Amino acid sequence: MPRFHNDGLDLAFFDEGPRDGTPVLLVHGFASNRAVNWIGPGWVETLTGAGYRAVALDNRGHGDSDKPHDTEAYTPQKMAGDAIALLDHLGIGAAHLFGYSMGARICAFAALDHPGRVRRLIFGGLGIGMVEGVGDWDPIADALLAPSLDDVTHERGRMFRAFADETGSDRLALAACIRSSRTLLTPDEMGAIAAPTLIGVGTKDDIAGAPQPLADMMPDARALDIERRDHMLAVGDPAFKRAVHAFLGEAGAS
Repeated sequence: MPRFHNDGLDLAFFDEGPRDGTPVLLVHGFASNRAVNWIGPGWVETLTGAGYRAVALDNRGHGDSDKPHDTEAYTPQKMAGDAIALLDHLGIGAAHLFGYSMGARICAFAALDHPGRVRRLIFGGLGIGMVEGVGDWDPIADALLAPSLDDVTHERGRMFRAFADETGSDRLALAACIRSSRTLLTPDEMGAIAAPTLIGVGTKDDIAGAPQPLADMMPDARALDIERRDHMLAVGDPAFKRAVHAFLGEAGAS
C-alpha cells in the first residue's frame, strides 16, 4: 500500500491508470475511504478506462491513514493541504479535483488556496450546503461516541454510526473530524473559484442542499440533478458518471 507524509501524518493513497493520462484527484466523503467511495462505485474503473490517471487518498482520520483524535487536526484547510501534498508527492502539477460530500468541501478549499493546481472541479453530494450549512451535525458526533448503535436514536446519527461500524472506522477520529471539518465558504469565496465546475446532487439528497444556487455563485459552474438518488446512492449513479465523463472531456488535453 503506497503512503506519503504530510503535516506529521502518514497517509495512504492509490495511483491507478496510465502514467501519461490526465490526473484526476479523488477526495472521499466523511466516514468513507478511498476504496468505498471510489473503487466500489466503479469510479476508478470508469476513469482509468477513459484514459485518466485516478489518484485518491484516505483522508486523515479515515481508512488506512493516520487518525489523530485532536479536533483541530481536521480543518478543511489542513485536509486540502493533504490533497495538494499528494500531488506534490507524485510530481503532478495540476489535476482535475473530484470530491464527494466532505471531499467536495476539501476540494473547494484546495481550489481557493492553490488555484494553479486545479484544472476542473467536480463537487458531488454537496450543493448550497457548502455555503449555508447542512444542518446540525453535533448529533452525528454524539452518535459516533455512543457505546453502541442501540443507544442512538437520532436518524442521521444512526445512519453515520452504522456506516462507521460497517467500515471499521476509528469513531473517536471521526467525531473529532465532524466537529471541525464543516467550515462554510462565503458567497465571495465561491465566486473566486475560477475553475470550471460541475456540481452533482441527488434529487432525494436531504443533506447536500440544491446544486443550482451554488452554481449561480460561481463564474463557470453548472448544476446536475442526479434523479431519484439520495446522499449515499448518488455517488455511483450511471448518469453522474456520464456527466462527469462529458465534463472532463471538454477540457481536452489542456
